Amino acid sequence: MHRARQHAASQTRERRHRLAHEAARLMVEGGIRDYHQAKLKAASRLGIHDDASLPRNTEIEDALREYQRLFAGAGHGEQLRAKREAALRAMEFLHAFSPRLCGPVFDGTADNHSPVQLQLHTDHADAVQYFLEEHGIPAESRMRRLRLDRERTLDVPVWVFSAEGLTFDMAVLPFDALRQPPLSAVDEKPLRRASTSQLRTLLASEEIDGWLGDG
Repeated sequence: MHRARQHAASQTRERRHRLAHEAARLMVEGGIRDYHQAKLKAASRLGIHDDASLPRNTEIEDALREYQRLFAGAGHGEQLRAKREAALRAMEFLHAFSPRLCGPVFDGTADNHSPVQLQLHTDHADAVQYFLEEHGIPAESRMRRLRLDRERTLDVPVWVFSAEGLTFDMAVLPFDALRQPPLSAVDEKPLRRASTSQLRTLLASEEIDGWLGDG
């Protein structure tokens, strides 16, 4: 009986591993942004319909990093750095709104389809719209529901525009969210974000690592 349980648990782990990597592949190659959608599509493609075998979002995130390391090579690192540098320029431009970089460009899982995701902070949401209009930046308006904590959600305006051949996705949050960021859709923990100075430090450390690697 014990051996049978061990075998079943081992099979479940193996299916979770396969599903996580298939979901990661679908996200990179198919441009799927939603983890839940990716894991369901992966389960359908692999013919696995056991809920216990569905991987956690964090497992898919790990698989994404592994996939990009194996298949994207140096090109991925160059693309990621270019997006982070573009994010820094945008954040300097939007400094009045205490911008924070988040999402795949910050955590390193970005691919060709990933927008540069920023969170801006102001108690006057219209101020971002006026700022964009004042600088002649055409942007599309959307709404997004974010989880502030386990009990509360908030619908926030999002502005999407293109620059430097990239898509920028900017959610406008209340100023209080600087101290208490919303929860991540990946692991339901406070979202990891970078301020302008933190992003500068990250880029500088990567450049130093590059020099050391070349040496």
